[in-house]
This record gives sequence, structure tokens and C-alpha cells, in this order.
Amino acid sequence: MNHAPAKPDGAAIEEMFAGRALACPCCNGILTPVMLADLVAQAGRLQHAQQAARHLPAGGTGMLIDPHAHMIARTTDDYEAMARAGVVAVIEPAFWLGQLRTNVGSFIDYFSTITGFERFRAGQFGIRHYCAIGLNPKEANDAALADAVLAVLPRYLCKEGVVALGEIGYDEQTPLEDRAFRIQIALAQQFDLPIMIHTPHRDKKQGTTLTMDVLEECGFDPARCVIDHNNEETVQEVLDRGYWCAFTIYPSTKMGNERLADIVARYGPERIIVNSACDWGVSDPLAVPKTAHLMARRGIAADVIHQVVYANALAVYGLNGEMRAEHWLAPAPIDQRTLYSGNSVLRGQAPRVDGAAGDVIR
Repeated sequence: MNHAPAKPDGAAIEEMFAGRALACPCCNGILTPVMLADLVAQAGRLQHAQQAARHLPAGGTGMLIDPHAHMIARTTDDYEAMARAGVVAVIEPAFWLGQLRTNVGSFIDYFSTITGFERFRAGQFGIRHYCAIGLNPKEANDAALADAVLAVLPRYLCKEGVVALGEIGYDEQTPLEDRAFRIQIALAQQFDLPIMIHTPHRDKKQGTTLTMDVLEECGFDPARCVIDHNNEETVQEVLDRGYWCAFTIYPSTKMGNERLADIVARYGPERIIVNSACDWGVSDPLAVPKTAHLMARRGIAADVIHQVVYANALAVYGLNGEMRAEHWLAPAPIDQRTLYSGNSVLRGQAPRVDGAAGDVIR
């Protein structure tokens, strides 16, 4: 339906001005009723466009999902910037801390944070937070600790907001990593969860092929599995074997947004997903919106961009029903006066409190 304002006709303008002559402020010429009608119509169209633009994020690329973001390592400024750029939801996969953990209690506290406080913190800045739970392959090589972590995973896999088991897979491609990987594939099947795969940084092509071989040996449905951190070497095989193919837009490593635009232009949007994997290292929480804007400048169609920065992620990570578009299409108003276990996201700032009509009270 077209909601643009109707163009007033010359008769209505004539009646409004009762035959009085008006001088043009630019050239001092006479403005006729028809010319005035055109000016009023143009002003109405501009107002309509401005009102419509307020419902789109900066850049006009539509709603965005960052389906791989380690937000526990980011600041509230990052959440605010992501929301302004159009990010409506993030998925935080379980990760390592930059150094190896030494006891299972550290994992328990971490899993509790990304299923609890981090969901609250994201919501206080207008972003819906989900997570994936799993034993990262970098920490699977301590057999005793890995067994203790695998034993506690089930208590978190059925928590609210958990949309996948991950990120799991291989790092050095050791026998202990393989053992932990197979146990977690079985857990994903038991809890009916999609899987998020971490592909190794070294020997990526070999490791990606091995990952898919093991998944298929275990009878896991590729349509329920996202293979992440792909590059030009791996994309064809991942797509050919029916998996979701995700790309991490990481500064100077893994995959740049120019290269990603080339891949989308070549392969199309089917089963391709874009994420930032922003973490405690040099990384960019705005990688997804920046890539969307680049693709738009490169002339890639809007529906293609929408698919790779929003729809595909929702399709696969929404499979267990925990992630639904209604969460951000009809969200609860933000009220930063709310506390989590007695704690606020604020440090003396005036709280943001959204009214029912979308106005902000400060």
C-alpha cells in the first residue's frame, strides 16, 4: 500500500491563496498555483521518505544478525554501535579465554554468564542475545578437564536462548579433539540442536573435509550444521556437501569483506552466512553492517544481501524455536532501571526508559 501524501491540486492551492501572488524566494518570480502544488507535493514526499528512513538502520541495509560474536569481551559502546547499525540479534558461541582454563568451575561460570547476564546486558541496549554452548577444540586436549566439561554440558543445552551446540570441531586435529567432537555431535542429536563448527586455522582445507566426514559418519544432518571460518579453498566443498557456509569477517585474516562480496557474487546467497566473530583480539563488531554496505555499493541485490546477513542465520539457528523474529519485531521496551541480581549496566548515567509509543524518557 502506498502511504505517500496525496498531491494537492491547483484548485485547492488557488482557494488557499485567494488569487494572491507569491514571489519565489530564489528568483523573485511569480509562483503560480500549479507551481505551489508541485512544491507542496515535493515537501510531502520528502517528509514521507524521512519517516520511512527512521524505520531503517543507518545505511538502509535492513535488519542484521551477527551469528558469531563473543560479546562477553566487548563493551556496552559496541552494543550501542551495533544497534545503531541495524544489528537486532547476536549469537555468542562458547569460546576460549585467550589462555587455557584450569578447572571445570571456570567453564561453569562462563556458561552461566553467556546464558544469563550477557543476555540481560545486550537487551539493555536493544539487541537480542542468544548463545551456543560447547567445548572449544583448543581446550579438548586436556582429557580429564574435557571429560569434566562434557559432563556438565547437558545442564546448559536446554537453557533459554541456547540455539546451537558450538563452536566445536578441530584445532590441531588430534585424537583427543576428535573424541570430544564425536561426543558433542551425539549431544547435539540428543538435544535436537544445530551445530556450529570451528574449522582449524592451520591445514584448513584438510580439517574442514575431515570435519564433514566425521559429521556424516555420525549421521548428522548437514542442513542443521554451520561450518564457520571458511575461505576460498573450502567454500565449494562445504556448499556441495549441503552444509551452511559461514564466513568470519576479521581484519587482515580469515576473510575480508571485499573477498566476501566476491564470493557472494560468484556463488549466490544460498546457505551463505556472514559474521564478525568479534572477540578480545583485534576485531570489528560492525563487520556485518560494513559488509552489507559494501555489497550494496558493489551492486549486489538487496534480497541477496538480506539473505546472507539476516535470513540464513535465522533459518538455521531458529530450528530449535529459541530464536524467533518476533523477539525483535515486537520487543519489550528498554528500561535500564532494571537490575540483574542487583546489578545495573549503568555507572551513574541517566537510564534509558522507552515509552510504549517508542519515545525515550530520560
